[in-house]
Amino acid sequence: MDFTEEQKRYLDGLGRGLAAARGAQPAPGNAEPTGPERIHFAAQNRVLAAGGKLAREEEAKRAKHPFDMWDEIAANAAKGEFPKGTDVFLYKFHGLFHVAPAQNSFMLRLRNPNGIIAAHKLRAVADIAEECGAGYAHVTTRANLQIREIAPKHALRVLERLAEAGLTSRGAGADNIRNITGNPTAGIDPLELYDTRPLGLDLYHTILNHRELYGLPRKFNIAFDGGGGIASLEDTNDIGFSAVRVGAGKAKPDGVYFRAAVGGITGHGDFARDLGVLIAPEQCVPVAVAIVRVFIDEGDRTDRKRARLKYVLDRMGLERFLVEVEKRLVAPLARMPLVECQPRPPLARGAHVGFHAQKQPERVYCGVALPVGKMTAAQMRAIADIAGRNGSGTIRLTPWQNLIVSDIAKTDRAAVTAALNAIGLSAEASSIRAGIVACTGNTGCKFSASDTKRHALTIADHLDAKSEAPEQLRRDGRRGAVRAVDRERETGERLRFRLFREGVVFRETFQDLGRAPDVDDEVSLPVARVDVGFIVTTRMAPDLAVRREIGGNQVSLPLETHPCRQLSPSDRASVRRLAFRLREVAERPVERGAAAGEAGAQLADAVRERAARRRVEHAERLVHVDG
Repeated sequence: MDFTEEQKRYLDGLGRGLAAARGAQPAPGNAEPTGPERIHFAAQNRVLAAGGKLAREEEAKRAKHPFDMWDEIAANAAKGEFPKGTDVFLYKFHGLFHVAPAQNSFMLRLRNPNGIIAAHKLRAVADIAEECGAGYAHVTTRANLQIREIAPKHALRVLERLAEAGLTSRGAGADNIRNITGNPTAGIDPLELYDTRPLGLDLYHTILNHRELYGLPRKFNIAFDGGGGIASLEDTNDIGFSAVRVGAGKAKPDGVYFRAAVGGITGHGDFARDLGVLIAPEQCVPVAVAIVRVFIDEGDRTDRKRARLKYVLDRMGLERFLVEVEKRLVAPLARMPLVECQPRPPLARGAHVGFHAQKQPERVYCGVALPVGKMTAAQMRAIADIAGRNGSGTIRLTPWQNLIVSDIAKTDRAAVTAALNAIGLSAEASSIRAGIVACTGNTGCKFSASDTKRHALTIADHLDAKSEAPEQLRRDGRRGAVRAVDRERETGERLRFRLFREGVVFRETFQDLGRAPDVDDEVSLPVARVDVGFIVTTRMAPDLAVRREIGGNQVSLPLETHPCRQLSPSDRASVRRLAFRLREVAERPVERGAAAGEAGAQLADAVRERAARRRVEHAERLVHVDG
């Protein structure tokens, strides 16, 4: 007879209990290994010696190493069968997820270090998706790819095809270090402090070639931030390395170093905490491995809900944890408070979509908007063709479930735009649509309560329809006319201003005040030409003044926190007339001063009064949908 999963767990626990009561020794198959993975057995043995009970997944890893299952995977594939029992969990070590009942199929997750994939490898993914899956792939929030709807008979073939293409899914799921991420524009970003791609690759190969770095107490995330304009979201990771600059006159020589933050786990309400040390770039990988080894020794093997690194830190405290890390390094780490380091360069929100200049002369990158991260096989091949023909053959995936084609000649911008439009994609998106992120949802994940990808697109459609701002920005932006400004408190002594066109940052500036910002502060933000109405939004205070330069004339405009879409068409027409007057006044040297100031005041009043009458609830630029 066939036992249910619950009955199997009961009998398994009963057998272990009887064996323990009789003082039985581990079965021969459970003999402690002599290889590097013995450190996991040692950690499990300490739990058992203290009278603890290992979690079911720990028992499964103890009984059978997942990387010794190749013959079993082959046998199941030949019979067209899915794994059963805890083998479902062990298959995830190979990146194979049996996602029933949502889909009675496998999902295959890759490893894609730094989120960067070559064009020929993306073509291979397209071929695998067509041959073994449903002909599409999803970009994940770890800048990775997933192929869905794989039949059990193809389980072995997809692993073989990945290896043949120079790709791997080893350790992409279960209790392993997940995909190593970095800034999507690493190496091409004009703002970055450090190109982290070599560090990400070094750590990637270190993990692949150290068997003991698999089978951790729970999953583990690592990210590098080199200070580029597009975030790597490193503070949501178990380890986040962030590049910082140390100026002259500090305890360490001036230059670029890294900070290490630990314990990020957003699903449990925590961001990573700074470890209080300054790390040279070449120390990052050894420090990462040392932290993982402490986690192996100290992580909870009995309770899956409290097995992440965060709970080790909560129990040990940062200082004691750091002492344990240093025991696994050749020398202690240099202590330095975070405030002794210079702030990172500013983030450019929205810069993952659209065309933007690279640090390389005459080169731009193109951020392509993907509908909640989905690409068909045909689209993947076409993107690979664009990258090969117009770029360097490099595709960069982002945490916002879209992609970037880099190293494009400025003169090829029109050709790339046309090629994207031909496959139903675009480098343009409203700020709402560009920021939407959605998990798989209940169409492919048994843990999800809703169809998040469909709902995310519905939300985007609804918000775009409610707001005339995206279309207005697109329409007027082609004439270089509409500008939106976002202001926020950057540090205790400076303000940050961002100018948006078509929902994407195209200029950013800072104003150093030498003191805490005040509501009466005015910041000079030069704009070459204004010929239709524009709105300024502020995040700091509702009545901060913004100084605008129009035709060489400084005009002070105290504006409120109202987005463009709070104005009706008639209101916008009124504001536009006032803006035209501003421009005309600015072009008359004799009347420039007082008259321009009066016109600016009228414009501010018009915006304030009309927006107050038509105030509506508006969405943040980033909408996150999670099942």
